[in-house]
Amino acid sequence: MLITISREFGAGGSLVAERVATSLGWRVADNDFVARVAERAGLPESTVALRDERAPGFREWLVRALSRAAPELIVPTSPTPPAELEEAELVRITEAVVAELAAEGRVVLVGRAAPAVLGMKGDALHARVVAPREDRVRAVMTRHGVDTREAQRMMEEMDSNRERYHREYYERDWADPVHYHLVLNTGLLGYAGAGDVIVDRARRLGWDTPVGSPPQSGK
Repeated sequence: MLITISREFGAGGSLVAERVATSLGWRVADNDFVARVAERAGLPESTVALRDERAPGFREWLVRALSRAAPELIVPTSPTPPAELEEAELVRITEAVVAELAAEGRVVLVGRAAPAVLGMKGDALHARVVAPREDRVRAVMTRHGVDTREAQRMMEEMDSNRERYHREYYERDWADPVHYHLVLNTGLLGYAGAGDVIVDRARRLGWDTPVGSPPQSGK
């Protein structure tokens, strides 16, 4: 049992995820999944800058860190030197971490193309969180302390990165609602309202069980 949340930048996907996890007694695996990779690599979490799919600078940093501290995470047969590891290899590492988290169950996964990676998994609920552009701009300005122009730039860059990540590695249209069970507008529902819709669906599936409890049968 797991829930994935794909989100437009600034739409509040992480806040919705927290609401869902708290209500169900589950846990959230947000961008902090990088901390798990850092742990494997023997690096302190404080040195890890949490980023999103293909965020500028993150790929290069993580590749260097892995090649130095955890070469076992790099496919040994790759003809490319670890320091110049192709992005496709990093995507596979990311997929392995996502799959590992999913296997543990009762987790809310945010981002990391989880709906694409786990699309064939039966006991998964995939939600997409969106919001009007002006609402997202305001949220980014407040959260990051930037002006309107910078908020728009950040939003466009991050959404473009996410769209390209899905298209290049999974041949999917990131924004296509067909890939999701639920598409929720936080501009209309609010973060709590959007979270409650997901929680209601999970409960109807019989998933209202906290971490450590035996699963209930689906409905």
